[in-house]
Amino acid sequence: MEILIKVIQVVIALGIINVWIFRNGKTTAWRGGSARNLKEEFATYGLPPWFMVLTGFLKITFALLFIVALWVSELLPIAGGGMAVLMLGAVLMHVKVSDPLRKAAPAAAMLALSLATVLLP
Repeated sequence: MEILIKVIQVVIALGIINVWIFRNGKTTAWRGGSARNLKEEFATYGLPPWFMVLTGFLKITFALLFIVALWVSELLPIAGGGMAVLMLGAVLMHVKVSDPLRKAAPAAAMLALSLATVLLP
């Protein structure tokens, strides 16, 4: 189980870093509404630009905590719990704009994986 949790930590961390650093300005099939990038996606949800900055800061911070938690396991509940809250918010934003379920699937998967890091160890 310990190895599975560590794999999940890496998957979450790399996924978040990919979305928020490398793909933030790119179109994907998962963006809310008809948004083509993160800035447009947050506007689609009716959220102000500063909220996107805060969300990005928190997601990247929790992603980095997942990596550090590979060696400092006491940080895992903070990373997992924090990311779970943010991913729940992401799922709810997709629901708010009536996105098809498939658009919310990545956020829901990250929510489930984040919860696993808190509940399974």
